[in-house]
Amino acid sequence: MPKISRKGANLPSSPIRKLAHQASQAEARGTQIYYLNIGQPDYPSPKRALKAIQDFDNDVIEYGPSEGSQSFREKLTQYYRQHSIDISADDILVTTGASEAIIMALDCITNEGDELIIPEPFYANYGTFAAACGVTVVGIPSAFETQFSLPPVEKIEAAITKRTRALFVCNPNNPSGYVYSKFELKALAKLAIKYDIFFIVDEVYREFVYDGNTHDSVMNLDGIEDHAILIDSMSKRYSMCGARIGFLISKNQEVIQAALKFAQSRLCPPTIAMHACEAALDEPEQYLIDALAEYEVRRETTITCLRNIHGVEVAEPKGAFYCLARLPVNDTDDFAKWMLESFEHHGETVMIAPANGFFSDNTTGKDMIRIAFVLNSKKLERAIELLGLGLAEYVKK
Repeated sequence: MPKISRKGANLPSSPIRKLAHQASQAEARGTQIYYLNIGQPDYPSPKRALKAIQDFDNDVIEYGPSEGSQSFREKLTQYYRQHSIDISADDILVTTGASEAIIMALDCITNEGDELIIPEPFYANYGTFAAACGVTVVGIPSAFETQFSLPPVEKIEAAITKRTRALFVCNPNNPSGYVYSKFELKALAKLAIKYDIFFIVDEVYREFVYDGNTHDSVMNLDGIEDHAILIDSMSKRYSMCGARIGFLISKNQEVIQAALKFAQSRLCPPTIAMHACEAALDEPEQYLIDALAEYEVRRETTITCLRNIHGVEVAEPKGAFYCLARLPVNDTDDFAKWMLESFEHHGETVMIAPANGFFSDNTTGKDMIRIAFVLNSKKLERAIELLGLGLAEYVKK
């Protein structure tokens, strides 16, 4: 039998989706599952986006421009100006989700054997994207006790080598919900300039910042125009994950033009999805205001319910819609699997994401899980009740 590549064999499995088989088996047995493992909101997509799909009446679903339509990119610049981000349509490349934007960015700025420095924990697929590009992730640990704030800049600088091509953060952070301050972002920007490397920031959760905190964009930092790469998406902000529309944004035109070559090789972003996303940008601002208010309620519900479970600690998120919880178990991989295979209460169980997959060594965080508070509060209360009931039974076995 022919062998697959080392790359294919060695890519890590997603901690978010790797228990999908067990979940399917549980559902086949008639068990209802509350999915807290994945950032799929149940918040309604914008009505204008849905109507744009319903009213789409072209005779042919044609290819579009590889970089995304001019009208969509122009409209995006208006959105960014509302956040004091001054960019032109030529600085934007529309991609098939933020995932493709990250892969394109890495393909443009790295060679095989290069390194990418990321504070831990980080979105698990960053490691997969890097591995697919032949790049090594150098994780710099942050601490549960500090709510996963930026690790000391001295540790980050000490990790920079001749193979380092970029610093990479997610702000607000997935999975911790930490929001990096302007001071922290400036410190990283100084390193990028000093060592002439790129600074990539994934800002897909920009709209979801709590407790009066503000979000600062990498595009607003002075003197870093040639180094900054912004990753963004329509998925979370407008609850349109399945549309798969994201953006690679940079004032460095060498990056944009290199990315365009990769974009041309895959032809174009999804035409109908882009049409719907362009309509979503016309949704009244109240849509995002109401969404934020809803997620604030969901966050409080999640934190309160988790803290009522004996032995559980929670790092309080300041943004995004995730939190990390420390459980009184040694292996949350085993616990998450057990919850799907061996536990139910009144025909229900819950699916969670073990947190070790959000660390570069896959051994750190084995006592933690990531919770996505993407369900309404009533469902969250029941889901976390199930988590507590299962946990009590699991620790006794």
